[in-house]
Amino acid sequence: MAERKIRVLVAKPGLDGHDRGAKVVARALRDAGMEVIYTGLRQTPEMIAESALQEDVDAVGLSILSGAHMALVPRVLDLLRANGQENVRIFIGGIIPDEDTPRLLEMGVSGVYGPGTPTDTIVNDIRRSVLGSAEISE
Repeated sequence: MAERKIRVLVAKPGLDGHDRGAKVVARALRDAGMEVIYTGLRQTPEMIAESALQEDVDAVGLSILSGAHMALVPRVLDLLRANGQENVRIFIGGIIPDEDTPRLLEMGVSGVYGPGTPTDTIVNDIRRSVLGSAEISE
């Protein structure tokens, strides 16, 4: 029986217009066998949560370089919970100060990744978070 594909929404919330990192991660996830939906630039938290609901995703990856992560992430988390998507994992990449990482993890973020993080690390963390370590056969 084939393993089900993990569905990941990759989004760029806020006004940040730089998406190279998001596209690199999206390609790595796709190359690893995941289904990836890339929403593009300048997404609102409402747009991201609605896309996550419509696409029935397992995880949402947010790429934030603007410094607005402490405003955007809680809003996305609240909207996902309001949609009954408490099981959707949230991952954040971008310029995130080290001192903010513990607070983001406490909020419910599953992983925080800065520039230069190997894509294999992100792929494996998403697999572990979504499937659980018992289901990963690598």
